[in-house]
Amino acid sequence: MKIRYLTEALREDVEKKMVFIGGPRQVGKTTLARYLAEKYQHNIYLNWDNPQHKTQITGQQWPLTAECLVFDELHKYEKWKSLIKGIWDTRDNQEKILVTGSSRLDIFRRSGDSLLGRYHYHVLHPFSLREMNNAPTALDMPSSCHEIDCTGSGQGLTELFRFGGFPEPLLEGSERTLLRWQNARFERIFREDIRDTENVRALSQVELLGALLPKRVASPLSLSSMSEDVQASPKSITFWMDLLSRNYYCFRVMPYHNRLERALKKESKYYLWDWSEVKAEGARFENMIASHLLKFCDWYYYVFGIKARLWYIRDRDGREVDFLVTWGETPWFMVECKLTRGPAQPLSYFGERLDVAQRFLVTLDERHHYLDRKTGVQVVPARRFLMGLV
Repeated sequence: MKIRYLTEALREDVEKKMVFIGGPRQVGKTTLARYLAEKYQHNIYLNWDNPQHKTQITGQQWPLTAECLVFDELHKYEKWKSLIKGIWDTRDNQEKILVTGSSRLDIFRRSGDSLLGRYHYHVLHPFSLREMNNAPTALDMPSSCHEIDCTGSGQGLTELFRFGGFPEPLLEGSERTLLRWQNARFERIFREDIRDTENVRALSQVELLGALLPKRVASPLSLSSMSEDVQASPKSITFWMDLLSRNYYCFRVMPYHNRLERALKKESKYYLWDWSEVKAEGARFENMIASHLLKFCDWYYYVFGIKARLWYIRDRDGREVDFLVTWGETPWFMVECKLTRGPAQPLSYFGERLDVAQRFLVTLDERHHYLDRKTGVQVVPARRFLMGLV
């Protein structure tokens, strides 16, 4: 088993509070939780979907010698918050507690926190290039935004680009496995997660919206265009896109406009958690970079509490930079994605206006790695740039 990037951070956190592990379906949450529990000689795994386990959970029936409890899919129980709060507050043996679940765990977390102060929440992301290469990630608290180190060179980028970052299709490396896995995951998200957690009457239209998204990746989403294709109002499209984001099917990147004249402020871009669904190579490459950057930002936020955020930039004159990462309120670095080398004027233009020194033109092409001293843009292969993240 590959050791996941959050392992050490979770080991530290579970010694102090409960740990909730959220994230998309099939990303490896249960496997990670059970691996962490193996550190303790007496560990108990209970899954709400198992009828026998369900009785044990509600009756709080487990051995007094238990040192670590893993609760899986617990959020399916209507009163799970009160239950887990009671278990935590009345522990006799100071048991460690890990709670995992499907994407719905985060939805319930946001709906009112009676558990405030009792847990740490983490989002488990798909594999990134750095994680595939087992490169360690330091748990030292960073004092400021650092220089992105693009000197390392990772292996496995071709497989990551083709099969996505979810463990089963990536580690098996089979096109047949990938297609069957994609179909099963799509059905579980739309016909179980969304159906069970949301009052959605037009489920078939939400499915259609989800099926259309892979062709809309990497472009600002036009609500009017989507509403025509799905035969629903722009208001419904907005609600459904938020629904798909909450269920970890896609994620949203908003436009950055602080200190920029004529910058777009409303139209967001959306990317898929499973970038292997995107057929167009250019859009899939951008989606893969977006996923790595989101994982990078979430690492700083959930592990250190630092508000690193992912944006894109576009103005009314058509200039656009694919991604901007901010550290708190400070623009940190910018990224433009290209399959091969291309013009980098927007990176230079927005870099000067936002005072961003780190400007990257990231390419799938391996042949070029240099600094353009006139524009301040670093042209860097993806396998080197991604090794500088998490």
